[in-house]
Amino acid sequence: MNNIFNMIKRLKKKRIGLALGSGSARGWAHIGVIKALNEAGIKIDYLAGTSIGAFVGAAYASGSIDALEEIVLEMDWKKVLFFLDVVFPKSGLIDGKKVSVLIQSIVNGAKLEDLPLPFQAVSTDLGTGAEIILKKGDIIEAVRASISVPGIFSPTMKDNMILVDGGMVNPVPVSVARDMGADFVIAVDLNHDIIEKKGCSNNGPESKKSTEPYEKKAEIDAGANSKKKSNFLESLNKKIGDFNFASLTKFKQWGSSDPLPNIFEVLITSINIMESSITATRLITDPPDLLIQPKLGYLKFLEFNRAQEAIDEGYHETKIQLKNSIFS
Repeated sequence: MNNIFNMIKRLKKKRIGLALGSGSARGWAHIGVIKALNEAGIKIDYLAGTSIGAFVGAAYASGSIDALEEIVLEMDWKKVLFFLDVVFPKSGLIDGKKVSVLIQSIVNGAKLEDLPLPFQAVSTDLGTGAEIILKKGDIIEAVRASISVPGIFSPTMKDNMILVDGGMVNPVPVSVARDMGADFVIAVDLNHDIIEKKGCSNNGPESKKSTEPYEKKAEIDAGANSKKKSNFLESLNKKIGDFNFASLTKFKQWGSSDPLPNIFEVLITSINIMESSITATRLITDPPDLLIQPKLGYLKFLEFNRAQEAIDEGYHETKIQLKNSIFS
């Protein structure tokens, strides 16, 4: 008993890093993870984020995580659609300026080096394929670069580099947290079950387990959700249709009954496969000391309106892992 107590006491004195991974709409789970860690009295000394993990991480590092939670819990399909500022697809289907405005409203335009909690964001240099760690400068620019999913969001230019989503090279930035000075890293992986969930169409036993808390509600709201999704797709298609460019014809078919995947689905599924594979490899070469893997593979790329489910699962899974860890 004394040995266990002494071990916990020693670890409490360690410098703890939190690595928040990529995962699009599943990323709201990071809010629940942070909430559970705070309740457990675990003080984070270093914070690293990739893609949506950089977005949530920036909010936490700037002391605005509660404000972010309030905003995302109010998101519905109409608000998600508002942030999709579709442009002529020269280098991305979505410009991202409205997302930048959202980031600015949350983090108040601070610089990375001035944040109260040390924070770094991961991006990828499209020209060289190199992992770019953003440590200094404008936090909005850093987050915008980290979330620039190739083909979906337009890339970000910085210091003569074309920067895209950090998930291309380091989806769960354990190594970044360690390089910052952490000697105990807690990592959040949102990519571990996305491929198997898509493959089993939410009918497998694991999917059943993941969606169980929400199944009854889903059944009750099925008609309403279907109608909302239909309205969302119609609005998005109209928004795209306003451009009237021949090159966008196929993209307009997103949400249609065509059994073949459209370009949007092909891009996202391809990125999911790639990031899932890279995540598995990186977690072997850069293993965290505590791994949290919320079961959210059933959430789709743009389902940012399902924030409550993601937050609850992040919180729930963190509680389980903490209970089974040396912190309990």
